Amino acid sequence: MNDTGYTLLTGAAPLVKKVGISCGSKRVRESDMPSQTHILGLDIGGTKSAVVLGDFEGMVLESVGFPTDAARGFDVTFSELCERANGLRDAAAAKGKAPACVSVSIGGPLDIEEGVILSPPNLPGWDEIPLKKMLGERFGLPVHIEHDGNAGALAEWRFGAARGASNVVFLTMGTGFGAGIILDSRLYRGTSSTAGEVGHIRLAKEGPVAFGKKGSWEAFCSGSGIALLAKEMFPKRWGKGGVSARDLAALAQKGDADAKAVFTGSGRFLGQGLAVLVDLLNPEVIVIGSLAHRLGELVLSPAREEMEKEALPRALAACRVVPAALGERLGDVAALCAAIHSAQG
Repeated sequence: MNDTGYTLLTGAAPLVKKVGISCGSKRVRESDMPSQTHILGLDIGGTKSAVVLGDFEGMVLESVGFPTDAARGFDVTFSELCERANGLRDAAAAKGKAPACVSVSIGGPLDIEEGVILSPPNLPGWDEIPLKKMLGERFGLPVHIEHDGNAGALAEWRFGAARGASNVVFLTMGTGFGAGIILDSRLYRGTSSTAGEVGHIRLAKEGPVAFGKKGSWEAFCSGSGIALLAKEMFPKRWGKGGVSARDLAALAQKGDADAKAVFTGSGRFLGQGLAVLVDLLNPEVIVIGSLAHRLGELVLSPAREEMEKEALPRALAACRVVPAALGERLGDVAALCAAIHSAQG
């Protein structure tokens, strides 16, 4: 903690432990849980996906990951998801662990109540997809769907870095850039289930284009956006494509000045956006997923500097900013959380 009271932590995250379902200081009664306590979870992302077998206490029993390859389109990807999920379900049933329901974490925007996918920017062609209905018909089980930002927030709130907090913001910071918001110990989805689409906020008049908007927060701070930023900052080197955030991170860690400059630029925009969240929502903790866990100070150090310039000191002093404590297990645990949250409430 520095002299402003602002804390930004990095470092290795602990693995998720098997713990009871908690909601702030509340715990779910055993009688509220389904008689079968296993969940078939789907974590669907723009770059990679996973099929997970877990339980209502947040324990991941098995996980099978694979590239999403979103360019193949919905039909091909959906078929692969179902094929892998069927395999995991059948194997689980043979061991007496047949799942009671399906739980999905997927990027928005989406109609959460109806389970309809509404053209996510990182899943092109997934337009007006009735995913809840389709999965219900395929598996014959209740289906729960949640925005990946909300699912990540629930995972870190119940089992990770935000346990015990009442006001939490979670940022996905993966292929896309979204948020999950918990206010006064309640998940906040907004009037039309679109709360947390912070990647659509414009931070600059100029810049890369992502989430349909030039200079959006997603265009500067998501994995896909960082690659676009590199092309814009260094067109002679990366303007023709072929670079990824992973490539840039490897170069930066070897001391490449251009790659380090890209992450400094991304980090400064990250800090500007974080300052807005701190001033607007006055959270106790902001948890940042995927890239913050992997990149550490490459982006967090410039973000810290920018936040200290931009945010109100009193609000800043009250807020911790931390990488996701679940680390690389976050997506798997989040995939279970739509069902866990439904059982809790």
